[in-house]
Amino acid sequence: MNIEFNKNEDVNKQLVYELKTKLKKIFLGGGEKNAAKQKEKGKLLARERIAYLIDKQTEFLEIGAFTADGMYAEQGGCPSAGVVCGIGYVSGRQCMIVANDATVKAGAWFPMTAKKNLRAQEIAMENRLPVIYLVDSAGVYLPMQDEIFPDKEHFGRMFRNNAMMSADGIVQISAIMGACVAGGAYLPIMSDEAMIVDKTGSVFLAGSYLVKSAIGEEVDNETLGGATTHCEISGVTDYKHPNDEACLDSIRNIMSMLGSPQNAGFDRIKPAKPKEKEEELYGILPENRDKPYEILDIIHRLVDNSEFEEYKQGYGQSIVCGLGRVDGWAVGIVANQRKVVKSKKGEMQFGGVIYSDSADKATRFIMNCNQKKIPLVFLQDVTGFMVGSRSEHGGIIKDGAKMVNAVANSVVPKFTIVIGNSYGAGNYAMCGKAYDPRLIYAWPSAKIAVMGGSQAAKTLLQIQEASLKAKGEVITPEKEAELLKEITDRYNSQTTPYYAASRLWVDGIIDPLETRKVISMGIEAANQSPITRKFNVGIIQT
Repeated sequence: MNIEFNKNEDVNKQLVYELKTKLKKIFLGGGEKNAAKQKEKGKLLARERIAYLIDKQTEFLEIGAFTADGMYAEQGGCPSAGVVCGIGYVSGRQCMIVANDATVKAGAWFPMTAKKNLRAQEIAMENRLPVIYLVDSAGVYLPMQDEIFPDKEHFGRMFRNNAMMSADGIVQISAIMGACVAGGAYLPIMSDEAMIVDKTGSVFLAGSYLVKSAIGEEVDNETLGGATTHCEISGVTDYKHPNDEACLDSIRNIMSMLGSPQNAGFDRIKPAKPKEKEEELYGILPENRDKPYEILDIIHRLVDNSEFEEYKQGYGQSIVCGLGRVDGWAVGIVANQRKVVKSKKGEMQFGGVIYSDSADKATRFIMNCNQKKIPLVFLQDVTGFMVGSRSEHGGIIKDGAKMVNAVANSVVPKFTIVIGNSYGAGNYAMCGKAYDPRLIYAWPSAKIAVMGGSQAAKTLLQIQEASLKAKGEVITPEKEAELLKEITDRYNSQTTPYYAASRLWVDGIIDPLETRKVISMGIEAANQSPITRKFNVGIIQT
């Protein structure tokens, strides 16, 4: 019996249990009372609509389930930012689905709702995925309009993207299944096709109350902008359906007639499960984020047949690079090695740290994958680049910049899984959110921050103590300990994967056993978008 393995397994399974418990709560949206109100109107709930729409026995990869988690407390919260997004299969075609959740503030748009919608559109645009919008929204949440309306990445950007996708030949189908008000009315009408559900769907620039206030006209919402009005008088909508199910059936029928997508040509053979037990991932990953472990033990439980062709095995050992397959797809893997290694020059290298030789190796490998047209997978458990005079004199900044350059300019699709630490510039070099991964997901064990909690807390403590001393305050050992605990607790709360997911720094948090699904569905999506840009790193440090 391996006591350490069993302890790790218990801890990581508990983290997954907590994840699933949190998701169950989030999936309730605005709660049972608000759900009942929607049901009384004869409407399906957002997640029910998606479940009905997608092909049976197929996967749905949700994007941003934890968006806005713990935010907007003064407004009563906004689970999943009031919108459900994800990649699913409709009539055999992979597509992006965006469904407003009317149980959450009548589907109103909060600042994070806009950010989440834009992320969904970004994924669709990068991968040329058809988009299906299931619209049921009261429009902008007016008390916060200054944080959602006027800026570049605010509400209006979504309509700009509608226009850009249409011009680029990316199919967009909208279903008006509830309210569709004011600026939000442009979203379905800027789609290629718009359908509306009779008696429950309505679309107008201004509702009946605002119309009366503005021009004195008295008119009810159904006459103003209901299904009959827009399908038979204005011509704004293209199809009228008696209920949600009929509307969704119509979308499935239209999707079944789409022409085949283009193919990027990423290599795939018959999928195979890893020979090593995937469930052992729970026991391999240490409870303590500072403890060493062998990253190859993780990789062998993610790749098909547990086969991995390691690149430059004896060089730059603090990063492991190599080729393998995930669910049949060829991938190039760049992963942080977490055990202490000894270079052939006799240098002991800490696990999770990027040294000059490992940055040099990773850069070359990334360039090779671009040459071979092989998608890249980054497994992050990184504490940063090595510091100190020896590293500085050896040109660590130059070598780090070289790696960042290769990551930034890669034209093959990139996928990032944060399995442990994701600190400082290591986050950047290992393809953090700023470096355009097609998808980025975190395990419940992830930590994302500028630096580790203990180092950051001590630095912040020094700054706070200096400020207090400047004001003439005396810092006793007891006061110092109290300040350190307060700072550490606050900082650590900001490094959790839930804090990151709520702000969409990652697309979601997953059970480690879902990793292969995320990578496979991501590459399948990317394979619908041929590479058109030439790989060029520009001026690179040598």
